Amino acid sequence: MAAPAWLADQIDVAEFAHRYGPRVNGWTLPSSKTKQDRLAQVFAQDGYAIVRAAYDTAAPMWIREVEAVQILRQVLVQTYCLRTDTRGREVIVKRDADDEGVPPGRRRLASPYDTDARWAVKGEDLFWCGYKIHLTESCDTQAGAGAGAGAGAGAGAGRRAGPRPNLITDVHTIDATVPDVKATTGIQQRLAERDLAPGEHYLDSGYPSADLVTAAAKNGIAMVTPLLADRSPQARAAEGFAKSAFHIDWRTRTVGCPEGHASTGWHSVTQHGRDAIVIEFAKSDCGSCLVKDRCTSAARGNRMLTLRPKEIHETTAKARTEQNTPAWRTKYALRAGIEGTVNQALDVTGLRRARYRGLPKVRLQHAFSAAAVNVVRLDAYWSDQPLRRVRTSRLERLAYRLTA
Repeated sequence: MAAPAWLADQIDVAEFAHRYGPRVNGWTLPSSKTKQDRLAQVFAQDGYAIVRAAYDTAAPMWIREVEAVQILRQVLVQTYCLRTDTRGREVIVKRDADDEGVPPGRRRLASPYDTDARWAVKGEDLFWCGYKIHLTESCDTQAGAGAGAGAGAGAGAGRRAGPRPNLITDVHTIDATVPDVKATTGIQQRLAERDLAPGEHYLDSGYPSADLVTAAAKNGIAMVTPLLADRSPQARAAEGFAKSAFHIDWRTRTVGCPEGHASTGWHSVTQHGRDAIVIEFAKSDCGSCLVKDRCTSAARGNRMLTLRPKEIHETTAKARTEQNTPAWRTKYALRAGIEGTVNQALDVTGLRRARYRGLPKVRLQHAFSAAAVNVVRLDAYWSDQPLRRVRTSRLERLAYRLTA
């Protein structure tokens, strides 16, 4: 405790020890929602009392600079707000996302014990408080090959005479709210700085965008990853005329529709911070078109398209076509190997649980974990002891023996 004597003069120590001595968690809270709200109000009143005392002119200046005081102040600001009721009294109100607003997830404290940790969600069922780690490994399919990198080929390491082991080449730890797509450029830059830039970079669908795929290609990196499908109403319905049904003439800056009508407008705009092109067709052409219902339902009566610049548009179109072919799916299966690497890191180092508090220490933990996995793989390779690739239970092994 930074200032026990000062704190003892500000609070009822016995009452606070009874209220806050045991760590508060879901098991110790009242089951009634009314009682929970009442207790939250008591917590808020106690917190505001301490912060006000710390910022009082009679308090030493250094008190308000104590880390615990600053954390408490931030928790109060993001959780509560002060209001004045009809009688002129100050009341503490819990913040509502719609009315008072709450901080964005990347700035919201998730734990007073680790101020770098953040709450995150994946899908509908997975919630966690902490960090996110991105692992990159080599995935050469032949001994001596140097083209493949990034996604990994599983937890295996062959014998010295066989394929070289896949090794983790980059570890990137960030707070849990950062989308995967924000990590892609940094991963590729770090690999290039270490002369490990991949010829092909296998990633799941959370990492790419058309802009990133185009930029990586200019740097000699082919991103093997699925781009999101066209989300226009026509494409989602799998009928009518989606964007791919229109012919684009980039030289004359015109677009032809499936019925042979030419566009009448080509407008360069900025949408959500990105360059785009809005294509407009004449209302007279669309209004008399016999297949208008398959093309647009817009109230304005004419079809409009939004395109990205030529290079990005063509990259997107090519990728969406290729990723639906059996050959591409067979090639992309290589990416699944990184899941085995994650499982091996979990088994060997307990990667999923942070052993320390604070992003710098967690980054160091993850770097050591990746190094440990690499040592295990190299040892298996040099000692001609292949790693166990498939996990089988005792019951599965017994069943195999009985049927063999």
